[in-house]
Amino acid sequence: MAEQEQTQFEMLSVGERLRLAREAKGMSLDDVAGRTRIPIRHLQNIESEDWEALPAATYAIGFSRNYANAVGLDGAEIASELRERIGGPRRRAPAADYYEPADPARVPPRSLVVVAVLLAMALVAGYLWWRGTLEDEPASIPITEAPAAAGPASAAPPPAAAGQAVTLTATGEVWLRVTDGEAGPLLFAGSLTAGQAYQVPATARQPLIRTGRPQLLRASVGAADIGPLDPVERTIDNVSLLPQDLAARPRTAAPPPQ
Repeated sequence: MAEQEQTQFEMLSVGERLRLAREAKGMSLDDVAGRTRIPIRHLQNIESEDWEALPAATYAIGFSRNYANAVGLDGAEIASELRERIGGPRRRAPAADYYEPADPARVPPRSLVVVAVLLAMALVAGYLWWRGTLEDEPASIPITEAPAAAGPASAAPPPAAAGQAVTLTATGEVWLRVTDGEAGPLLFAGSLTAGQAYQVPATARQPLIRTGRPQLLRASVGAADIGPLDPVERTIDNVSLLPQDLAARPRTAAPPPQ
């Protein structure tokens, strides 16, 4: 008779067998939870065989093994039987308790991304501007040494000055800039020392000069010495270097020795 009861008991579900074994021991779910350290809600899910409410199949098998050992059943046998029923890959029940929230410190702030993008755009814009300035630089123009002795100033401007070569000779250190028109390309920008000369390119259509020491620049048109661009030290800007314009300027005396 006992064998028949055992057979009937084994035909029951795992949850029913665990519940009956617990009641036969006179134990409550609190008693089992205190002995196994399994939450009561999981013990209730095991008794009702609500396996989907448990985090995963491995939790269901492990909790059931411990539950069975606590109420005097063979935990290994219960686990083996349950593994055959619900073992294998299963969808994990959605439970926020078992997922670790993302660490906000690992996510870069949006402001940092915006600053990085703006910095990259500024670098690109600076590079493009630098390339543009390279394209605007004039071709290098050789600086020649002035003749050892300049002839005396001509009494009158040479006839047919247009088309004659214009040369600027420095009598001291002087900085100058020459452009072809007010908004035209740069022809020359730099300093000349005493004795150095700069010849205006013959292809320049409207050469203009800017300098702060015009008294140290003697202009000549062809072989004629026109004299200093100005008798005193002051800034001149957009002064024409066309040969006919220089020839028409009033002659100025040479500045005193520096």
